[in-house]
Amino acid sequence: MNKYQLLFIIENSLSDEAKAALVDKFNDLIVSLGGNVSAVEKWGTRTFAYPINYKTEGYYVLITFEANPEVPAEVDRQMRINDGIIRQMITKKD
Repeated sequence: MNKYQLLFIIENSLSDEAKAALVDKFNDLIVSLGGNVSAVEKWGTRTFAYPINYKTEGYYVLITFEANPEVPAEVDRQMRINDGIIRQMITKKD
């Protein structure tokens, strides 16, 4: 199993419950695909350096997890089709 970090930005206009539901959804997705989540860090609302889709703020979340190599591709696919996610980035840790 490889170690990964998933950093994603949730649309800030969503309610706190909706933001928490999105974090739980992707946390559960990683676990259901056979991964192991070691940490979830909610960084909170931050201002962008430049507007993204006419938005200037977003809610940042960092998830650290271990999984097989095919899991990040499926997580990325699920995030791309979700309207509440503005940006996402998955990196492999050494």
